[in-house]
Parts: sequence; C-alpha cells; structure tokens
Amino acid sequence: MTSAVEETLVLIKPDGVARSLTGEILRRLEAKGYSLVDLRMLQADRDLLAQHYAEHEGKPFYEPLVEFMESGPIVAIRLAGNRVIEGFRSLAGATDPTTAAPGTIRGDLARDWGLKVQQNLVHGSDSPESAQRELALWFG
Repeated sequence: MTSAVEETLVLIKPDGVARSLTGEILRRLEAKGYSLVDLRMLQADRDLLAQHYAEHEGKPFYEPLVEFMESGPIVAIRLAGNRVIEGFRSLAGATDPTTAAPGTIRGDLARDWGLKVQQNLVHGSDSPESAQRELALWFG
C-alpha cells in the first residue's frame, strides 16, 4: 500500500547558505526522490520568526535562535513526497551535529561551532500539523 503524498517545509538556515551548501542540500533532497514544489530565498524578519518559533518563546535558546535565523538569508522549500515529513527528518539527522549519523545532512556537513545556538544547517517540520502551519507562514 502506498501512502499519500505529503508536503513539508524545509529551511536551509543561514549557516547552510553562508557555507554555500544550498546546492548540495537540494541535490540530496532530489536524489531521495522528493519534489521541490516551491523554493524561495529570503531574509526572514523577526515577526515571521516569532510566529515560526512561537512554541519556544520564553525558553533560554529562543532569543539566540531568532537572532541566528535573522543573521542571513534563508532558503525556504516546499517539499513533497511519500512520507516526506518523516523521511526528511531522517535525512537531516539528529539535531546535534556532533551526534548526527554519517550519511545525513547534519552528520556529513554540520558541526558544533561552540556557539550559543546550534548551527545545524536545516529545519524540517516535525508533523503534518506543523507542516501545514509552517508552509502557510513561509509561503502564504
């Protein structure tokens, strides 16, 4: 039985853009068989980021995270495929680049820079509900 095609939000964070890894990350998404439905590069403002990270407001990492995400351009991707939400999160690897497995985006391309916030290259929605909310924020 095949599952229905899902859509998810993938963000290439400012560190991925600054390190010229956008092409490599997109290559991995396409090699996995996912479809790039929409793609845009933008400088996210505080309002967009506050809405995106609303669930983390008040946590110690919230302000450094928002400041990091404001620090440079972001590539936002509407990605589609069977079980794409789960599949992308597996492809991305563990949140902490130090423990991310080889073969994953974070395991192969990210590292811990010893900064206040983890610069781990990518974000992916964690559930169908998050994907719907986040896609509406980033793509209207």
